[in-house]
Amino acid sequence: MTRRTNPKLSDVARGAGVSLATASRALSEPELVRGDTRERVREVAAMLGYVPHGAARALATRESRTVGALFPPVDNPIFAAATQALAHELAMSGYTLLLATHEYDPAAELQVTRTLLERGVDGLVLVGLDRDPELYRLLAQAGVPYELMWSLDPSGFHYCVGVAHRIASVRATQHLLDLGHREFAVSAGRTAHNDRTRERLAGVREALAARAIELRPDRVAQAEFVLPQAREACRELLARSPGFTALVCGNDVLAIGALAECASRGIRVPEDLSIVGFDDIDMASGVTPALTTVRVPAAEMGRRAAARMLARLAGRDVERTEELPAELIVRASTGPAPR
Repeated sequence: MTRRTNPKLSDVARGAGVSLATASRALSEPELVRGDTRERVREVAAMLGYVPHGAARALATRESRTVGALFPPVDNPIFAAATQALAHELAMSGYTLLLATHEYDPAAELQVTRTLLERGVDGLVLVGLDRDPELYRLLAQAGVPYELMWSLDPSGFHYCVGVAHRIASVRATQHLLDLGHREFAVSAGRTAHNDRTRERLAGVREALAARAIELRPDRVAQAEFVLPQAREACRELLARSPGFTALVCGNDVLAIGALAECASRGIRVPEDLSIVGFDDIDMASGVTPALTTVRVPAAEMGRRAAARMLARLAGRDVERTEELPAELIVRASTGPAPR
């Protein structure tokens, strides 16, 4: 046999001395073919350089062996960890992840969803609860299963794996209250189209209200999850409403930006100001002082989302809601309120 350009399945079948159907099964459903036949077909396919045509196989089996995922910007370390785990877990079962991003824009997410469905994805993974309702109608019409990551659907309708953001935020705020702090500020992410940010901010307010403390509107700043804007949010809070001794941040990027701004101003952390983050990205334990934060198990969330999707694609039942723990990790950036 000689290697030819763009070999076909019929070439593999002829070289292995089997029927076209047997060659197809040996490569796509090997468990249905005898061991010696399966190995002979694989050896011939490798010798010829045969690569199965994905589109043709998808038409024949009505499966593309691909899963789509729509994430907010993956330059956020917490999303990067989840994406890598999701892709790895899917790959272990022979699935490819098609990744798309959007800037917290429901219209863009809807358009990208249409594109992924046109590519024939078998399933879709989404982040959070905020989106155009048309997207769910589109998925239902296409008959494509989906999983929501990061958030827990209070209605119990959507399949989801995530953490309880409000409860975790309450716990982080209570930690500061127990240290004697009474003057609070919040550096939050943008709340538009981001249910996680809103839930974390609501958790701060809930914990403070339980101690009869009001979070003043001038002590809340919103920023993008990038260091320059994180520093700017801290500067804004210090300029317009100084005197707070505790700063609760919507994620670790915002908290690390606040640490940098405090260092440049000679504000001691935690002696003058205690700072709490959210997510526990790798950098959180490496900054000085090490950051007290809420640990979101991003990689485990990616693995669980993949496992749940694979189970559903195989026709197995899974619980609609799977809650993962969000543990408060106390480090050196929080301390007793200054006297």
